[in-house]
Amino acid sequence: METKPPLPPFTPETAAQKVRMAEDAWNSRDPDRVVQVYTEDTLWRNRAEFPVGRAQVHALLQRKWAKELDYRLIKELWATLDNRIAVRFAYEWHDDSGQWYRSYGNENWEFNEHGLMQRRFASINDLPIKAEQCLFHWPLGRRPDDHPSLSQLGL
Repeated sequence: METKPPLPPFTPETAAQKVRMAEDAWNSRDPDRVVQVYTEDTLWRNRAEFPVGRAQVHALLQRKWAKELDYRLIKELWATLDNRIAVRFAYEWHDDSGQWYRSYGNENWEFNEHGLMQRRFASINDLPIKAEQCLFHWPLGRRPDDHPSLSQLGL
């Protein structure tokens, strides 16, 4: 079976590394890349959707990034214990009419012994914002290391 280090049990350092790796993958907006870190039978709650397995997660991500344009995400470690990680996040995006949003949320992650995520439970709220209120200013893709974190942005 494939492994995705770092592996549980997580320390604060390895959990933070896992969070940044997830952020980088999601900022690629590539469903093929993102689903590789989940178990084949992964269980999710994402807003009002409850996908099971990589194929359903892949379909959700395709729909998500077709709707959420110019998507930029920042994740931050909240807590960790054994094989679980709690994350808070915010991302900015706009729809096809040009309306911008900042979406805030929390995720609870559970990993198997191979470092693959077997459960992901997300709660997300969308706040309409004006383009000039956007705080995430980097070219699409990976957030630069020197870009402020959620805490540094006061989010």
